[in-house]
Parts: sequence; C-alpha cells; structure tokens
Amino acid sequence: MCGIIGYVGHEECAPIILEGLRRLEYRGYDSAGIAVHDGQALRVRRAAGKLSVLGDLLAREPLRGTVGIGHTRWATHGKPVEHNAHPHVSGGIAVVHNGIIENHVELKRRLQAEGRVFSSDTDTEIVAHLVDLATQRGLSLFEAVRATLAELRGAYAIAVLAGNDASKIVLAKNASPLVVGKGDGVMIAASDVPALLQHTRDVIFLEDGELAEITRDGARIERLDGTPVNRPPQRVHWSMMQAERGGYKHFMLKEIHEQPRALEDTLRGRVLLEESDLEASELGVTPEAARTLKRVVFLACGTSYHAALHGRYLVESVARVPAVAELASEFRYRDPVVGEGDLVVAVSQSGETADTLAAAKEAKERGAQILAVVNVQGSAIARMAHGALYTHAGPEIGVASTKCFTAQLAALTMLALYLGRRRGALTAERAGALLTELVAVPHKMRDALADAKHVEDIARAIMHARDALFLGRGLSSAVALEGALKLKEISYVHAEGYAGGEMKHGPLALVDRNMPVVCLLPDDSTLEKMLSNVQEVRARDGNVIAVVNTEEVAQNLATHTIKVPRTAEEFTPLVTIVPLQLLSYYVADHRGTDVDQPRNLAKTVTVE
Repeated sequence: MCGIIGYVGHEECAPIILEGLRRLEYRGYDSAGIAVHDGQALRVRRAAGKLSVLGDLLAREPLRGTVGIGHTRWATHGKPVEHNAHPHVSGGIAVVHNGIIENHVELKRRLQAEGRVFSSDTDTEIVAHLVDLATQRGLSLFEAVRATLAELRGAYAIAVLAGNDASKIVLAKNASPLVVGKGDGVMIAASDVPALLQHTRDVIFLEDGELAEITRDGARIERLDGTPVNRPPQRVHWSMMQAERGGYKHFMLKEIHEQPRALEDTLRGRVLLEESDLEASELGVTPEAARTLKRVVFLACGTSYHAALHGRYLVESVARVPAVAELASEFRYRDPVVGEGDLVVAVSQSGETADTLAAAKEAKERGAQILAVVNVQGSAIARMAHGALYTHAGPEIGVASTKCFTAQLAALTMLALYLGRRRGALTAERAGALLTELVAVPHKMRDALADAKHVEDIARAIMHARDALFLGRGLSSAVALEGALKLKEISYVHAEGYAGGEMKHGPLALVDRNMPVVCLLPDDSTLEKMLSNVQEVRARDGNVIAVVNTEEVAQNLATHTIKVPRTAEEFTPLVTIVPLQLLSYYVADHRGTDVDQPRNLAKTVTVE
C-alpha cells in the first residue's frame, strides 16, 4: 500500500517520477503528489484521485527540475483529499512517507504547543516539522532525519527533500520496503523494483534501521547508530511482470508471503499495549453502545464468510455477546429478524460485494447499526455503514483471497477484544496478554512460511487426487472450510471442509487410501477430540496430512506432518491457514492451472 519514488539525476524528473508512480499503482492509492526542486526552491503538486488527475495538473502547471520525490497515498490517517496527499511540507522540508507513526498524536500535541501549525490530518506531517526544526538547529539534512527518527515509533519508509539543497534526497526505512537503484549519473529510490527498471537493474535493498543519502554520484548508507553500511548493488534480472510480482511466480504466492506485513499493517496504530486496549474510534461503536449490544450479526460471502465464522466464535467467547454468521446471499430472502440493538458487521474484501451490500442495506433499514470490515477505502459498503474498520492489507491481485482473509481475521479479532473490554467480559490483564501475543503473530506466520518447500513436497505427493477433505474443530473448523475452498478454487480438485465431529455423520463414507485428509491439530482445547476424529480416518486408510504444533501429536497417525508455531488459541487460525494456502497453491501450480485467474471466477462479485 502506498508508493514512494525519489530521483536525483540530470533529466527533468517530473515525468520520470510520474511514470514511476504509475508502475506502483498496483499497490493501491487514493491520492498522489510530487515535490521537485527547481534550483531555487521546492515546488509541489498534489491531487486526490487517480494519477491521471495529477498528470492533468502537471500538464497545466508543470514542474521543472532534476531532483524530486513522489508519492501515491492510501489513506490511513485523514480522508483521501488534496490537503492530506503527500508530499507534506514544513519550512524548507518536503517529506513522503509509507507506514504509520504510532506516537504521532503526542508528537503533534507537543509541536502545536511549540507554535507549529498543521495543514493536514496525517501522521506524516509531523515528520516534516521535526526535520525542519532539526535543520533550524544547524543539523545537516542527513543528521536532521536521523534525529527525527529517534523520536518516531512505528513503521516508515521516508524520502526527504530540502529546499536549500538541490543535490540530494535522504531516505530511511523501518518495516516498510524501500529500494535504491544506481544508474549512470542517476540515483533513484522507490517502494518496489518496478519503478526502477526503466533506469537501472542495479539495486540496493535497504534494511530496517538504515538511512541513505542519494546524490547523482551514489549512495551513502548508515545504521541509525552511525555505523556505515557498505552493501554493493545486486543485479535484478526480472521482467516487468516478475518485478510487480516481487520475483514470485504468481501474485497469489507473493500475497501469501506478504501476510505477515499485511497483518502488521492491520494491527498498526490500533493495538495499545501500554493500555491493554485498542484504539477503535473508527468502528462507530461507542463504549455505551458496546455495553448495551443485544447481538452481533456477521454478513459475508465466500472467504469473507469463513472469516465471519471466526469473528462469531471470538465475539461470543471473548466479549460474551450472542453472535451469528450469515451468508449474505441468503440473508434477505427469509425476512430476517434484525433491528435496534444489533451490530451488523458486513465483511468484504472489495467493499463492493453485491450480496453483502444488499444485505447490509436491508439490516440498516430495519434499524441495525452497520460496521464495514473492508480493504478498500471509500467502497460502497464502507460508505453506507455507520463505521468502517479497514484491513489495510494492500491490493490483492490473485482472485483467490489470501492476505485479505488473514487481515479480516485480525480485524474481527480486534473487534471482539474491543467489545470484550467495553463490556467488562475481558480483564485488562487478560487483554494485555492476548494483545501481546497478537502482535507476535506476524513473526510466527513468517516461521510458518519458512516451511514452504516441505509443503510443496507434500503437494507434489497429492497433486493427482480427485477429492480431499479438510477437518478442524472449534476455531479451526472455519480454517478447514477456507482450506478446502482454496484448493477447489485454484486447482479444480473437489474438496470439502468439515467440523471434525461431523465425520461420522456422513463424510467418513468417502475416506479411502486415495483420499487426502488435512487435519488441523493445534494444541488447543479441541485437540483431544480431533485426535479421535483422525483415528477414525486412519482406520479407513485415509491419507492424513496433519498440521500440528508438536510433531509427536500426530506420531503414527499422519502420512505427512506440517509443523507451525504455537500461539494463543484465539489466534491459531492466523498461523494454521498459512500451510493450507501454500498446499493449495503448489497443488494448482503443479497441475498447471491458472493460479491467479482461475476459471469461472472474478475478484469482486458485483452481481447477485
């Protein structure tokens, strides 16, 4: 999400920056802007909407100069309007920024008390003010950025341009991507490789906690503590399409691997560990409304429905509110009983899903409060809802949803924790422990992803199967449904997901030695029961693929075992879904299907 580009060279840079931003459009955005040093001072052009709007503005009001920075913004703090678009300027400093500054509220209050005036609603503008203040104290731009970073808490990729120096751009990175390209008398920086390839294939990937100063002659890189970094450029041989996929074979595989970052973006700025609570003003659910809720109703379709099942489970167990999950496509056609006192949560990746939108509108007309859980700013469901919880997963190109699903799981988890705290069902001590574990989940997802090669070997062994079963209990039952959906969506293998306890009520008749049965066996309250279900499968010679926290759990039961890190029971789906996504991907890839655009399916279903 969001895109940065910076250019230092000999050519007029505005067209180069604009083209670079176009090559980053796949990251998603709702406004854009450019700052160029014309040899005298900084000149800025910004516009809400697509890059074509900015392009028209530049045609009417051109910028001249050979040093500049540009940005495409996806709104997180403040609406997607011109005054919130980047670059942000304070004094003689222009800044573009990806990420979220978590302590921006306290920093802004301090700066306002010192007489600083803000012209936007963003967290980014504080960076421009802090760098400007540091340069006024006599620091160089490089040292001013270093001093500023010492005050920031959160994620950032930053590019800074000074009005009193047309020779350089200063960059910094922490938990948000930034890459530097080295050409002949040209240095160019961007959020991703596609923006660089027209100019160079020699790149340096900045690492967390590093600053860089780029001039026409090269790059100076240091750690925040002043330690010099001597990292030679590496040659990129990707095609443009490969570059947009980050070197991955398919967008789906890239998006599976993006999930830890997407989860961090979903949580960022919302988890308040010191208060053992969540910042959730965007929900539109006041503490009083949370305390008096009668029921929570989740509306969704497809993958989002499986996320809704997870939300239902947690809202009841953590917040102690009655909850149901409804297929939005069926909701309107039975004259549903819904109204005042109900919180209706409409879950949709695109925010445009026709069935979910129609069902939410019906519930709203009957007096229910509507909360949208969506990934796209300003989408139809978000506009009609009373509140919107954006997942911030970034654009998802693959039709089969992966990172948007796990971002939805995280968002609905936060909703349950928020309601639990407001209703007194969740103590501060318990909430603190859960939130501490929740922010550690992205690291555990990375550990699960590290086992991809092992999962691929299993996929190769089962790729010729005609049918498959996925079993789970408790929170894992929704994961089983989602795992089966992924396999059938992209590999065209018939697959079904079941709650483990339902095996003896019919599905057991299908099991034989040719049937892969994926069994979710995390160390949770349902493990003992699930092991009994696995014994039922093994007694019929089923080919068991066990997803476990400890390999001993499935000893003598499983043909194949996939080990994932242990986490709190409430968060196990965020980790156990990862190998199921990988398994589906590799089965489909080895079968030769169109992974990113499976037949008969569309990314956003806008008709009933």
